[in-house]
Amino acid sequence: MIDIKPLSDEEKASWPDGVIVPLEEPFADDRGAIQPLVDADMKSCVLISSKKGTVRANHYHKTDWHYCYVLSGSIEYYHRPHGGDGEPEMVLVKSGQLFFTPPMVDHTMVFPEDTTFLTLGRNSRKQEVYEADVERIELVEG
Repeated sequence: MIDIKPLSDEEKASWPDGVIVPLEEPFADDRGAIQPLVDADMKSCVLISSKKGTVRANHYHKTDWHYCYVLSGSIEYYHRPHGGDGEPEMVLVKSGQLFFTPPMVDHTMVFPEDTTFLTLGRNSRKQEVYEADVERIELVEG
């Protein structure tokens, strides 16, 4: 049995308003710094590397959301509400930026350079859970 928690209104109200998520000020002292990224209940964290010129995503999630933090490189992030027929909006996400994708948003990532990023997700990344929640589309040709 695949266990995917239903979305609640309270959870939806906690989501960021836009794609780019403003970062809190880091805590810094003589030892270095701690940069808060996400303070939310989640079940997965993956580290993804992508080669220049490649495409990822081209899908939407029914219940899953994810925050992505770019460690190095950049991402051309294309998005639009699922079911929309207009051109997707493109946001260039640079190293050191955090961005958010809610459920039911068509999205694609194009990599203009070699890029490494963290994805922090609501649902498990076990393959059977992921496949039960994702719907593949072709938002941007890959």
